[in-house]
Amino acid sequence: MIYSLSGILKTKQSGFLALEVAGVGYKIFAPLSVLSRLPAVGEPVSLCIHHHIREDANDLYGFLSDADLMLFESLISISGVGPKSAMGIMSVAPTNEVIAAINEGRVDLLTKASGVGKKIAERVTLELKGKLTFMNTGETIGKMESDADLEETLVSLGYSKAQARVAISKISPDIKEFNERLKAALKQQKQ
Repeated sequence: MIYSLSGILKTKQSGFLALEVAGVGYKIFAPLSVLSRLPAVGEPVSLCIHHHIREDANDLYGFLSDADLMLFESLISISGVGPKSAMGIMSVAPTNEVIAAINEGRVDLLTKASGVGKKIAERVTLELKGKLTFMNTGETIGKMESDADLEETLVSLGYSKAQARVAISKISPDIKEFNERLKAALKQQKQ
């Protein structure tokens, strides 16, 4: 099994990246929350890897930290949650925010993931609530709710959900007020 890979980032696309390691290019699937934090193409990067082997597939999933990997592996351990659903959940928000939503039982925030309905979100919160650790869950949930409103506003202004999430992920954590966060997100898209 592969646990980690370090190499040169060759490309990043929607849902995956290509990493060249010792002359071999690996296609590695990654959630938006990871792809948005990767360095520029041509730069070195190290990833924690989940090697998922099935009858019909041999896939690699990459993460920037052990916490990201732990969350992914916890999600796919739940009946009915496969790698694609787990990637969708992890693309909704950074790892700490997803963990906070699970610990607070916030099914509504988890259903924002593509392909994740209320039934799966309830199962995730039921089975993982309290098993994943992260501090300041109340503050994190407030930020997630604000970010969900911000994402909806950006989508209503013509952004795709992916573009909105990338812009929101690049906003400085020091900016707290909704209108200021909206301005910062709009500036991100102009750059």
